[in-house]
Amino acid sequence: MSDLADGFTWARRLKVRHLESLLVLEQAGTLTEAAVRLHMTQSAMSHWLAEMESLVGAPLVVRGGRRLELTPAGQLMKRLAISVLGDVSRAGQALNASARGKTTRLHVGSVWSGVARVLPMAVTHFQRLHPEVSVTVTEQPVGTLLERLARRELDVVLGTIDARTYHSGLQYETLFEDDICVVVGRGSPLWGDTCLHPLGSLVHEQWIVPPKGTTMRGQWDSALIDAGAPWLQPKVETAAITTLLTLLHSGNYIGVCSEEMTRYQSAHAMVHKVAIDRVIRFGAVGVVWNKDLYSETIEAFVQIAREISRPGGTGLAAAAR
Repeated sequence: MSDLADGFTWARRLKVRHLESLLVLEQAGTLTEAAVRLHMTQSAMSHWLAEMESLVGAPLVVRGGRRLELTPAGQLMKRLAISVLGDVSRAGQALNASARGKTTRLHVGSVWSGVARVLPMAVTHFQRLHPEVSVTVTEQPVGTLLERLARRELDVVLGTIDARTYHSGLQYETLFEDDICVVVGRGSPLWGDTCLHPLGSLVHEQWIVPPKGTTMRGQWDSALIDAGAPWLQPKVETAAITTLLTLLHSGNYIGVCSEEMTRYQSAHAMVHKVAIDRVIRFGAVGVVWNKDLYSETIEAFVQIAREISRPGGTGLAAAAR
């Protein structure tokens, strides 16, 4: 079996310098210019190219007019170079950050309430202060998020604070209290309606509600029982805010949404809040993290979320200092 046939042996003789040189050569277009950019002689540059072509077993460049162009084998090696050098660069940044007690990635999980205001503001402000950190956001029901947090698949969660949060390995802090609202889109005759509606009078509407097992669904079902309307049959169950908004604007639907999300979407004329005869509590929304994985990066994000959640966001300027 040849070195190339087993897909790995040939790579043992491949150096990062080979890959770097190939990318520079393609950008420069000539051996002479590539040598200048790499601070080496043209003969040394030619040696690196010949050595890599020997490893690959095929020409990597051909002369096309005044510039060198990559062959099909050269294009394959270019893709490898971009992938490997990118990984090397990111690993270097991560190692440097780790040596300083920081990380270069932050994976945040969030529910609707956090997505509405706290999360986008926190991420935007966080990255102004920490531009080296890449943030990944996952939106799921809080139960799923907490399970992933316990498995260390997430770094921090913005979600409902309830009994599931009282895990021995988790730490939490309440950010704000939220309620549940009834909302419609432009496809509903209730759009713009300002009348106060008894909740029981709306049971025959086409409802979109969160799935069973979610905190919001539990609170919603309790409110229906209290209103004497436990028989309400939803048309759609979804935990995705994008699905809720799309359906509200494509048909005569009525849905439930957190007060925080409703306030944000109403400000952008995306939903209309229907006035009902009761307040439906959603509960406390806060930030949760693993006690034994509390890094400077997580601490910085938590602090910013804390400041943003203060009434009026008055602490945001302080978080920037």
